[in-house]
Amino acid sequence: MAKPVLAAEDDSLQVLTTTGLLRDMVEQVGGTHVDVASLVPDGADPHTYEPTLRDARNAVYADVAFSNYALLEEHNIIKTLDANLGPDAVSVSLAEEAVKYAAEIIPLVENVNLDTLWLGMRAHGAGERFGATRSSNVLVSMTDAEGPGDVFAYLTGTFGDTDVYFDSTDGFDSSDGYRHDTMSLPADAHTHMSWAFSEPGIYRLTFSSRIQVDDVSRPHDLATSTFTFAVGVDPAEAGRSDAVVLDDGHADITVDLDREALVIRHDPAGGDDHTQRTLGADDVVIDVPPRALSEVPAGAAFGFLGRPGRQIYQLPQAVLGKHVHGEIDPHLWQNARNGMAYVQLIRDTLIGVDPANARVYRDNAAAYLTELAEVDTYVRTTIADIPPSRRYLVTSHDAFGYLAEAYDIEIAGFVSPNPATEPSLADRRKLTETLRTLGIPAVFLEPNHAARASALTELAAEQDVEVCLIYGDAFDDTVTSYTQLLRFNADSLHRCLAG
Repeated sequence: MAKPVLAAEDDSLQVLTTTGLLRDMVEQVGGTHVDVASLVPDGADPHTYEPTLRDARNAVYADVAFSNYALLEEHNIIKTLDANLGPDAVSVSLAEEAVKYAAEIIPLVENVNLDTLWLGMRAHGAGERFGATRSSNVLVSMTDAEGPGDVFAYLTGTFGDTDVYFDSTDGFDSSDGYRHDTMSLPADAHTHMSWAFSEPGIYRLTFSSRIQVDDVSRPHDLATSTFTFAVGVDPAEAGRSDAVVLDDGHADITVDLDREALVIRHDPAGGDDHTQRTLGADDVVIDVPPRALSEVPAGAAFGFLGRPGRQIYQLPQAVLGKHVHGEIDPHLWQNARNGMAYVQLIRDTLIGVDPANARVYRDNAAAYLTELAEVDTYVRTTIADIPPSRRYLVTSHDAFGYLAEAYDIEIAGFVSPNPATEPSLADRRKLTETLRTLGIPAVFLEPNHAARASALTELAAEQDVEVCLIYGDAFDDTVTSYTQLLRFNADSLHRCLAG
């Protein structure tokens, strides 16, 4: 078992990883010549984990650091890692660099199933002209809101917790840099959001944007723009006859770091970054149609919107959970062959830092690669034994695209396209119909999510559908290694779907 705390003086190579899964890979390659600790503890979620002082201390003593990145980890994890690594430490983002070892990358394309526009926030471009890194922050502030009612923009987590980023009810305070109405994104990332309006009418929301290269630098001002929303009324009331009305697909209010502009990027089909068109703020009206009228859900997490049952107009999040991401699916390891690419990259990195033990690292990696090849064959043959008509995966976390792509499984659905409220009767009917029509015998939950994913478990009980486990990006007491994770998932899929 690797030490949970790295040492300032130790003969072994000191290695820090972001997740337990990467820790296990490094242990397999490094053997007794490395001490390895992970920032995210087993059982925790790398999308939401907040680092501790001990994590920062481990980064200080690390000779080598491995992150998955591709925006998998919570941004504060990356900032803690990068801010505390020594000047001579080697840092590797495996997802991005594994392509050199033939890792197969899947673009992350949003599938917008809502009948209204999905409106997110985006930072487009790497910001290299400002000296930005993956630890830099792109800041977007709401500085003014004109309209007949109140405006809110917020993120809702998989289990109902909320983070409110913009709230017009208490005004906008320039004296503290609009601190209470500002959200932060990494460079070249975007996030899902919900937008709520208390009254129908025309709204004009003004945003300013800045980039902060590091925690000690002053933010650099970029651009300010005002966007027009038609809420529950005919967009023609905005008085812009030549404007493009955005009423479907995927759009982002976007900080363009290369052009120093604040614009809209839109794709009616809900595609990825490469299929979006760029529109100026003055050239669009964002439609929040009458059918977007909904009620404030019960629960303290939504108290900022008003009393439960109050009617609001809402553009909801399209994808379940708080999810800041880039343009590739970061969960590469669900394909064992991508895991093998990670191992080769880890091997060569350790050899580069510690050439005296190169032979040990090569031998350990060769044995581990042989094991992973065997596991890949096992997963492939196990899943192939499931009848094709039953190879459907229903889960609450979109982390299994590589599993589906590599081993011929179809992602059939999620519990709800809108996590801002409890699943509606229509949502439940849709998933119920999916389960019935496809004859799906089981749904799958990750162990660290299962206890709180009540909507999916309730639906499964109603339809007499089994709830089975599947592992995404965290270990527990049952699954403690990468190879165990791959085998467990294959066995669970076979047991629950093969019949």
